[in-house]
Amino acid sequence: MNTRIRDLREDHDLSQSAIAQAIGITQRKYSYLETGRQPWTDELLVRLAEFYHTSVDYLLAQTDNPKPYPKGTRFNMR
Repeated sequence: MNTRIRDLREDHDLSQSAIAQAIGITQRKYSYLETGRQPWTDELLVRLAEFYHTSVDYLLAQTDNPKPYPKGTRFNMR
């Protein structure tokens, strides 16, 4: 899966340990997630998006807009 997760961390000059601590996991687990050895959970993606003040869609390269969605916004499948 193509993501922006590693690029964001490097662009912010942060270590894996710093991000892992911020989202409540170990550095080893973060490394496995970042390298694709383990899949991201929804909960961890949300924590990471909140940390970077962006959307999960941006993290997962589904949009080029880095702005987070407004709170309470729901997806409507019409």
